[in-house]
Amino acid sequence: MDTETKELLQEFVAQKTGKCTVLVLGDVMLDKYYYGEVSRISPEAPVPITHVTGEKETLGGAANVAHNLALLGCETSIAGYIGDDYHAVSLTEKLTARGIDFRGLVTTERPTTTKLRVIGGHQQMLRLDFEDDDPIEPFYAARLQNYVEQKLSESLDAVVISDYGKGACTEASCQMIIKACHDHGVPVAIDPKGTNWAKYAHADYITPNLKELNAVLLDKIKNEDLPVERAAHYAMRKYKAKNLIVTRSEKGLSLVREEETVHIPTKAQDVFDVSGAGDTVIAVFAMALAGGLRPEAGAYLANLAASVVVAKLGTYAVSKEELLGVLKTVANE
Repeated sequence: MDTETKELLQEFVAQKTGKCTVLVLGDVMLDKYYYGEVSRISPEAPVPITHVTGEKETLGGAANVAHNLALLGCETSIAGYIGDDYHAVSLTEKLTARGIDFRGLVTTERPTTTKLRVIGGHQQMLRLDFEDDDPIEPFYAARLQNYVEQKLSESLDAVVISDYGKGACTEASCQMIIKACHDHGVPVAIDPKGTNWAKYAHADYITPNLKELNAVLLDKIKNEDLPVERAAHYAMRKYKAKNLIVTRSEKGLSLVREEETVHIPTKAQDVFDVSGAGDTVIAVFAMALAGGLRPEAGAYLANLAASVVVAKLGTYAVSKEELLGVLKTVANE
């Protein structure tokens, strides 16, 4: 990336992200953490006793994608499914605090998907999941689809589908959303889950990590440029996807298009936790799409943002100031 382009990216992040309008759909979650110290084993059972010293709640899943976009300054809305419970109250309070429009959240009889983690020191000791991951009922899906049609008739620059396999992203819903977006000339980027990529057919971008890409291949590949490029082209042909962005941990990411492939190496940093990095990658890339940046520039920005997130413990959303800081650092290298 040349110096002039880096300066243009700094200008875009500093001044133009507020004009980007993005809708995030998918598996909305609340992430809860209990932090503590472990000094002994329980006399009741062979398990560690954790003295809780702190707790935190944050936006997770599709809500974390929206959180990233909001912190970057984008006009952000979210659609998905929640329950009629106290976890939903906490989640919507956090969305409100970040200025995220959550009128697209459909209240169901399911629990609000919530992951509760117990952390001892820097080690995750236990996770409790509150969820119902069966495919969403058609009645609720129809309400969400009506909302999407309404948003598209207003003004959207990009749409993100964040699939965590919790029931929101059925094949029927994904195909309806992709078609509706294309009818309105709006690009769609999808963070995939599982092996049924047929539901993502005709998506503009799919953003798997290497493990997720391997899940849909006949034979697993190594984390090397040429095998990744070939595998991505195979997946693009098989699942009728237009482009793939493959995140590759310490190897950075690869933007694979029909006409060319760009491999973007990672910025060297300490890695504490990769959870949420995929959310940041697709959020920043969607912001770039919404702002009219070239895909290569968007992938470069997304890779830099991920370098911030993996250095943090737990679910984390990168801010505009942090992304600008990294951009200024690399501009001086």
